Amino acid sequence: MSLTFFCLFQKNAAQSLILLDFSTICCYNYYMINTVSTADLQAQITQLNKRNSELENTVAELSALVKHFQELFKLSQMKRFGASSEKTADGQLTLFNTEEPAGPVIADQETEEIRYTRKKQKGKREADLSKLPLEVVEHELSEEERVCPDCGEIMQPFGADTRDEIKIIPAQVIHLQHRCHVYKCVDCAKTADKTPIIKASMPEPVIKGSAASASAVAFIMTQKYLMHLPFYRLEQDFLRQGVFINRQNMANWSIQVCEDWLRPVYDRLKENLLRHDILHGDESTLQVLKEPGKTTQQKSYMWLYRTSGESEKPTSLYEYQPSREGEHPKTFLDGWAQPDGPAKYLHTDGYDAYHTLENITVVGCWAHVRRKFNDAFKITGAPDSPAKIGLDYCGQLFALEKKFVDMPPDERQKNRLEYSKPIAEAFFSWAENVNVPPKLAISRALTYALNQRYWLMNVFLDGRTELSNNRAERSVKPFVMGRKNWLFCNSVNGAKASAIAFSVIETAKENGLKPFEYLNFLLENLPNAKTSQLDDLLPWSDKLPPVCRVSTI
Repeated sequence: MSLTFFCLFQKNAAQSLILLDFSTICCYNYYMINTVSTADLQAQITQLNKRNSELENTVAELSALVKHFQELFKLSQMKRFGASSEKTADGQLTLFNTEEPAGPVIADQETEEIRYTRKKQKGKREADLSKLPLEVVEHELSEEERVCPDCGEIMQPFGADTRDEIKIIPAQVIHLQHRCHVYKCVDCAKTADKTPIIKASMPEPVIKGSAASASAVAFIMTQKYLMHLPFYRLEQDFLRQGVFINRQNMANWSIQVCEDWLRPVYDRLKENLLRHDILHGDESTLQVLKEPGKTTQQKSYMWLYRTSGESEKPTSLYEYQPSREGEHPKTFLDGWAQPDGPAKYLHTDGYDAYHTLENITVVGCWAHVRRKFNDAFKITGAPDSPAKIGLDYCGQLFALEKKFVDMPPDERQKNRLEYSKPIAEAFFSWAENVNVPPKLAISRALTYALNQRYWLMNVFLDGRTELSNNRAERSVKPFVMGRKNWLFCNSVNGAKASAIAFSVIETAKENGLKPFEYLNFLLENLPNAKTSQLDDLLPWSDKLPPVCRVSTI
């Protein structure tokens, strides 16, 4: 009984405590409500709302940052494993759904050709082999093998079956020894006080006191600057042929030849380059190990300047510089443009250093704009996304440009103003009103296009200009491919020699010449030529031997 009474007492006590706590809380709340002012409550609410807004902004920024990194990762994977082509897909121009096509109606031969199944061309092999030296190997039967099995008489030839093959003779290293014979008069030596002596003439060597010949240096330079082989690989290949040519000797030969003989050619190419009204420019990084005032990790640059498509004497010039400062193109192009002279146009990418050049109209690159929208479209893939719309605008401009490519400049300018310029203006009007989140690929594409608007619209000032700077990018690509193989230049002299070598080789290619044969021709003739004869040795000269020219089939 006492236990039961104790339990009831405990239960009632707990309930009393609960009631006491509840009453205490109510009293406290009543006290706080009556003692805390309305202003304090409003301040607390404002502070909480501010904190909530800050947290929401933080979440939004972090979400955008995560999406940004997701886009970068996806784009990196696409560039690493996906197709690198920037060709637009079929149906890209459906954004401009009009009954009449924009631009003049010109037959699209490329479109017509792909409608049919490609057939093997008859006589193509014979045409491909017709320019090669012919060596005939006869396969005949002996007289004993030509005995007729029926009557025993000797069979007579009445035809032959032929089979065409390509025979390749690998390069050979030969010891070439020049002997300059000396002659004297024997009779005068017996009877006269003086003996006349005559010495046979001998061409000057490309490098005095060296075993290097013109063909050897030309081969080494084309292997490095055309086929992108480092000197140490060439050294190993020469060893397999039984001759040791040190890689340092190969580097020294190339540098000396460029300084002694190819530098005048380079200077004359530059004179021709600066006679043109329209040029293209670009630059790429280069590592020089032994450069004064810089560490081996710091970057140097190889600048490119080349003629446009309208030139009859295409020229590509490379220039080594230790930095990417805007003073370098200003110095290289000094005197090219004058305030009272004809208009000068320079195609470039969006690098600001070009925009500070005086008296030069910089023409922006629409291919860079299209590339950024193409990257954004690869990430999203949505057919109605802003990336697809921007890509369609650019695609329409390039589709029209294909139709204008064979027109004279005046006619091309007229068609651009009538058909292309309205599309470009509509593109920028659309880009100004697109609302997209920041730090995304599409926002970067729109920002780039709007920032470059002034220079992009300069393409409509002259019919000789081009819609993109791809011509310069194609010319700088051989240097980039070589750099990936031989990685760096050891010295500043080596970097300058590389610029000269690339300039001569790439200009030779532009003018339909064989680089090895042309270099060999130059190095055989320059040591023995006069300055007045230099114009006869330039890549577009009519006096070059046929062996230097690429055979047209």
